[in-house]
Amino acid sequence: MARRIPSLALALVGVLGFSLFTASGATPAVPAPSPPSSSSSLPSARSPAPKITRVHVKKSARTMDLYAGDTLVKSFSVAVGRGGAGHKKMEGDNVTPVGHYRVVTRVPSHLRIFMRLDYPNADDRARFEDMKKRGAVPKNATIGSEIGIHGEPPEAKPFKKSDYQSHGCVVLEDAEIDQVARMVPDGAAVDIED
Repeated sequence: MARRIPSLALALVGVLGFSLFTASGATPAVPAPSPPSSSSSLPSARSPAPKITRVHVKKSARTMDLYAGDTLVKSFSVAVGRGGAGHKKMEGDNVTPVGHYRVVTRVPSHLRIFMRLDYPNADDRARFEDMKKRGAVPKNATIGSEIGIHGEPPEAKPFKKSDYQSHGCVVLEDAEIDQVARMVPDGAAVDIED
């Protein structure tokens, strides 16, 4: 009990001393935090994320860039189709299509999130019909569908983008597709080039 009294007395003296110090109008000698050197150098926690209007995929570089207008916002490395360069010819050719598309929907999937593109579009259909007429694809060939941007395939885990080749989709790591799905709205343009 004798030890508690000195501790209690010291605490009371400290509280009373601080109260008298601040009541006298003085302020403690703690420096105020300095503001950032430039308001544009740090993003505001409350500022909205830029609206992504366009996604640009370059197959040969295995990159995907997100743009808000003409401003590059974020870049990712990606995996693309093992079918190589050029336009997708038919279902099963494992080619990532080349052209101008839009994100039409996103759904949860075994690939984490699947952001479906509007492949095949009118240009793809016209090209496919022309190839069928010329005999460049088998008569029973179909054009394919279900092309999108998605996360890691479960059968490819542990996932390494640099070693993976898809069946035609654009593939990101799971954490990246989560981020992209939050940033890229349905309706955003997706341009894919060789």
